[in-house]
Amino acid sequence: MRQGDFFVCDIFDAIPKDDLASMEHPLFSLATRPDRRILNYSHNSIELTVTPSVRGLATIHDKDILIFCISQLMAALNAGRAVTRTLVLKAHDLLVATNRETSGDSYRRLRDAFERLAGTRITTNIVTGDIEVTSGFGLIESWEILRKSRGGRMVSVSVTLSDWLFRAVLSKSVLTLSRDYFRLRKPLERRIYELARKHCGRQPAWTVSVETLLKKSGSASPRRVFRRMLRDMIAADHLPDYEMTEQPGDLIRFARRGAVIDPTTLPVLRPETYETARALRPGADVYALEAQWRAVWLRSGSPRLRAPDAAFLGWVKKRDG
Repeated sequence: MRQGDFFVCDIFDAIPKDDLASMEHPLFSLATRPDRRILNYSHNSIELTVTPSVRGLATIHDKDILIFCISQLMAALNAGRAVTRTLVLKAHDLLVATNRETSGDSYRRLRDAFERLAGTRITTNIVTGDIEVTSGFGLIESWEILRKSRGGRMVSVSVTLSDWLFRAVLSKSVLTLSRDYFRLRKPLERRIYELARKHCGRQPAWTVSVETLLKKSGSASPRRVFRRMLRDMIAADHLPDYEMTEQPGDLIRFARRGAVIDPTTLPVLRPETYETARALRPGADVYALEAQWRAVWLRSGSPRLRAPDAAFLGWVKKRDG
């Protein structure tokens, strides 16, 4: 491997990011045991087939690897650094960033996850980076242990993402996740959080039928079992950022925690303002900065802003200083 052919993952405080396509559509198994089903999904104009290897389908917990890689690449892009779809990462950093133990068994499970990600094949026409191509590919193209410890554990790993996923990163078709996402241990909780995060967006709430949620989740459970699992989630109330409630008509409502304001009253920024903010704060998540600035504005009594863009950039400059 020549210098310049890879990107080194060395941004330790990278904010978790997930790609929009896999948040929207069920690419990952929610099973905790080897899942060797062929998954077929069709919704509106989207067609998707997920084919396992002999080791089974990639799981929602295996996706942590992709989230880590996407987060590193997005932090680098926001800082103006060059990136490639081949990344070199330290296994220990990945385990820590995704809230996993660093025991010997954790390294073994990490290796199994790499193999499932490389072996699972996706055939789809999902658009990434404004390009719609019906094609087949692995979630990752390849991976390789570059260095082992004396005890045989992987230390440094090279992973090459699929062109499909890399296009999503380059087009910034991603969303920020709560760091508490990695504290969710149940596969369905993780998948439901992804869907809530994707569909709520900047809305205060999102309401969906149990039937549609079952389809979009990728769960293999019958509807009555799935409904009971949702009710258990509502009772546990573990979901970061969102509250779940059951509504008449077999509907589930997701609402932002503490959302009691009308989103139409919030200051709206122009697209070029985000670019200016990125230049002022290289590597920072400008949308997270926007959320912090809005919180300050709300606490100060929501004063009328004649020039919200200038006010936001002035606040960013003060933080930078």
